[in-house]
Amino acid sequence: MTTAKDLFIIAMDPRPERSVGQGDLSLALAGAELIDLLGAGAVTVDDDRIVPGEPSTPDDRLLGEAAAALSREEPYELVEDWLWRRGRELSAAYRTALEGAGELKRKRSGLLPFGPEHVEPADTPATRRAADRWEENEPVLAALASAVGIDSGRPDEKSGLGEESDLGDEAVTTVVAVVHDAVMELEAVRQRRTIENTAFANIWRGP
Repeated sequence: MTTAKDLFIIAMDPRPERSVGQGDLSLALAGAELIDLLGAGAVTVDDDRIVPGEPSTPDDRLLGEAAAALSREEPYELVEDWLWRRGRELSAAYRTALEGAGELKRKRSGLLPFGPEHVEPADTPATRRAADRWEENEPVLAALASAVGIDSGRPDEKSGLGEESDLGDEAVTTVVAVVHDAVMELEAVRQRRTIENTAFANIWRGP
């Protein structure tokens, strides 16, 4: 399992306080993919730009798609631009992949058979490993989860964003910081649209 898949599984926890916006999650998934590519030596980060290494084909299909999508032309792509480009509809792609692999199961809310349907992690070795990584407060996973508003429930422990050593690598720290900034930017866009829509509705309603 990749960091992105572990993050998606954690985000699918059915508890209400874990509810995550799909746009936020897509940005964080793109960041998780980049971190795994950093770990595999497929890329480096230089001055916030993603510098690709030798072409490689990771075993994971979605991570392979991410590697194939890297820009290999100078001055290379900014981490922020990668998040927005690669992140488009990425949460839907991960949901499809994990459902197809049996890592997620569909379930209806409430007691009625026609209640609203949602997905949640199935009880598989892969989802248990993701849960173990989360329970161990693994810094990268905790930091990415924090970026999309998932609280570990351990306020006395670090989220992985404070000290550079928490994440163990300057490039990883950079990626996580940019993910946080992108999620905040997306929230600002949402708020601006809400204000604009409310103002427009008030105009039509009149005094």
